[in-house]
Amino acid sequence: MDTDTVRSPAADDSAGRRREQRGWYFYDWACSVYSTTVVTVFLGPYLTTVAEAAADADGFVHPLGVPVRAGSFFAYAVSLSVVVAVLVMPLVGAAADRTGRKKPLLAAAAYTGAAATAGMFFLDGDRYLLGGLLLVVANAAQSVAMMLYNSYLPQIAPPEERDAVSSRGWAFGYAAGALVLVANLVLYTGHDSFGVSESMAVRICLASAGLWWGAFALIPLRRLRDRRAPAREAALPGFRQLAATVRDMRRHPLTLAFLLAYLVYNDGIQTVISQASVYGSKELGLGQSTLIVAVLLVQVLAVAGALLLGRLARRYGAKRTILGSLVAWTLTLAAGYFLPAGAPAWFFVLAAGIGLVLGGSQALSRSLFSHLVPPGKEAEYFSAYEISDRGLSWLGPLLFGLTYQLTGSYRDAILSLVGFFVLGFVLLARVPVRRAIADAGNPVPRRI
Repeated sequence: MDTDTVRSPAADDSAGRRREQRGWYFYDWACSVYSTTVVTVFLGPYLTTVAEAAADADGFVHPLGVPVRAGSFFAYAVSLSVVVAVLVMPLVGAAADRTGRKKPLLAAAAYTGAAATAGMFFLDGDRYLLGGLLLVVANAAQSVAMMLYNSYLPQIAPPEERDAVSSRGWAFGYAAGALVLVANLVLYTGHDSFGVSESMAVRICLASAGLWWGAFALIPLRRLRDRRAPAREAALPGFRQLAATVRDMRRHPLTLAFLLAYLVYNDGIQTVISQASVYGSKELGLGQSTLIVAVLLVQVLAVAGALLLGRLARRYGAKRTILGSLVAWTLTLAAGYFLPAGAPAWFFVLAAGIGLVLGGSQALSRSLFSHLVPPGKEAEYFSAYEISDRGLSWLGPLLFGLTYQLTGSYRDAILSLVGFFVLGFVLLARVPVRRAIADAGNPVPRRI
């Protein structure tokens, strides 16, 4: 037998794992375009404009007979989508655990979201209700798909590879978002030369995110494979399993204390991401091309900021670095309140500030939380982490929308988000992370 052609089982297993990992990266490449093109850049200002076209003389629309200021409709739709996601996620998670068949569920969630996003091409005139419905479906589907996608990580990467694999997936997502935004910018700014209206250009950009999502989702769906779940993992339905995990977390109150702090300030982060384009468009009077360039700036600097904050964490510890990033978030939002209208340069400065703290504050929060998880309960605790994260992230958009509805000022709405970072800072500062790590049964790093 030719020994050069014989592969050991270990080599085959390693090759299969690498193949799955490369496929896994491509789901972030596929779906991150939805977050950047749709949620962050185009849909907020465009859906708000559509709602304004349908508004009465007082500036209100009336979905299901409820009076809603047109400028608040997008924020309310985002909040509703998160509530729907939180109701669906534990049920889908329980089904995945019972059957061990994550891939069909991932495919269903991904293509539901991609189809809803592609359907945004038909969002024109005064069809604000269609836009709200498609947003709720797409956002909820993306949340469910991301939960399933993240749950593959412990299966495709051993502990010593997990940080690198996760980081590569994150980098793939930012790269895809920047690449497609460049194409969006070309189409939007040159829509006349392409023979399409500005509205049509926006609708094409929205739909293209859905087509991109659906096309590249084929790669992970071909390469990822399902594993049979142990019988004990299928014992509880979704909500009962979530309740059991929360009860277990009560045995580690310091872990819960950190999680609460993270959920508060991360809600502020997510709201800034989803509402910044509305603020730039409606309050500062900036054009769509300016907003696209600003988001591109955020995409690029988020990678640099994550590397920078990672270095600072090695020197000063993760907790101190996160606290410093929360101070930076607070100052950035406070500065945003005073931005002059019609001044793109200052909006770019604001975008640079957001980009430098965006990636690092989230990456360090996740890594710090990983130290607080009891050994052997990683998947269980991170599942609750994902569900809880989505569960509170409706509050920021709701507060943003309510503040605008009551005051009619987007400046007041953006300033209302400062409270999330201030409260998050106070809650995190009170967590003794060294004791929390020791109480969780993990070795305490020299610098944390």
